Amino acid sequence: MMTRAVIFDVDGVLVDSYRAHLESWLGVAREWGLEITEEDFARTFGRTSREIIAEFWGEGLDESERRAIDDRKESLYRGIISRSFPAMDGAAELVRDLHGAGFRLAVGSSAPPENIQLSLERLGVRDLFEVVVTGRDVTRGKPDPQVFQIAAERLAVPPSCCVVVEDAPAGVAAAKAAGMRCIALAGTATPDRLAAADRVVSSLREIDHAVVDRLPSEPP
Repeated sequence: MMTRAVIFDVDGVLVDSYRAHLESWLGVAREWGLEITEEDFARTFGRTSREIIAEFWGEGLDESERRAIDDRKESLYRGIISRSFPAMDGAAELVRDLHGAGFRLAVGSSAPPENIQLSLERLGVRDLFEVVVTGRDVTRGKPDPQVFQIAAERLAVPPSCCVVVEDAPAGVAAAKAAGMRCIALAGTATPDRLAAADRVVSSLREIDHAVVDRLPSEPP
């Protein structure tokens, strides 16, 4: 069966957001008197804010403290990308190519809706996405498949007809657990760490609607 839907992660796929997330997490940690290294951050990239806060701040926080940390971190992040938006090379072109070829498009991300809205607007592609699943829609972060399962349900497209575009090993694992095919963009992670994907590319410019259609018709 031909693939008819593509689900995009945002961070590291549509937006080259690694440095902005790193700076904002390190910044809010310093405000709380914590020292987080880049190695610590890289280990958690792609997980939900709630999971990251639990790991670095511990489980002893109450809900208002968790919310304050989360809100402050995301405010710092949006300030950084608003000053200089780091679009991933070829992102807008790929989205437009797929939409023009008749693919239904969704976002499946653990990021807050405000971040995703800002990113899609700055890319100029917000109106091309039928479904946007954010961190507020899920209770379990990647590698759990929940975010992609919700996206497929809202699109009313079977998982076997969906391809996910991801950049992190946890995202690739989530896509495969959802029964979807996956194209992995190397950069955030090295190609060997993304080997579980159906195809690994070094640039979004290596992907177009024909490449997506040539993936196996059923996931392994």
